[in-house]
Amino acid sequence: MSKILYIKANSKPEGTSRTFKISDNFVKQYKELNPNDEIITLDLYKEGIGFLSEEDMSLHKPASGEGKDHPILKYAYQFAEADKYIIAAPLWNLSIPAILKAYIDYISITGITFKYTAEGPVGLCQGKKAIHIVGRGGGYSEGHASEYEMGDRYLRTIFGFFGITDFSTVAADKLDVIGEDVEAILEKAIEKASQAVKNF
Repeated sequence: MSKILYIKANSKPEGTSRTFKISDNFVKQYKELNPNDEIITLDLYKEGIGFLSEEDMSLHKPASGEGKDHPILKYAYQFAEADKYIIAAPLWNLSIPAILKAYIDYISITGITFKYTAEGPVGLCQGKKAIHIVGRGGGYSEGHASEYEMGDRYLRTIFGFFGITDFSTVAADKLDVIGEDVEAILEKAIEKASQAVKNF
């Protein structure tokens, strides 16, 4: 049995996020294919994730097993204990929502998700897999505009830092471009996600 962490980062009211329309469908299909797996949904806005304070920063080198119930450290332990990750986060201002970056600051803990060695940092979450499901207003998957895409690029990099290199992306582009068929774009992304879920 695998443990899946479904990380959601969008402040829109229930049922209005186009990103969640794709990701919720992905999760539904995953449950159907893997009924014995455990899925933990972590909605960052409902969690009330905030920014790290000076005091919080002192927690970044906990003793082994220390602080599993701590309001900050518990997220890093939860992340490290998962086997697979579904990240549902739109592209906002060329990057990820700030609350998702704040969460990543919570989970980037030495000795939990990575460690330092004489040869440099080593991820402690190796052998796991992740998928990023993202809605984007413009066309950032290819061409010149792809150079401005910092969200998926950052997530792919930081997850690699944690040792998670099996990282895929399902993107719905041009959702805010006038003249585009938004429903068709979403349906295409949902279909792509339906194919991806079979190997997740």
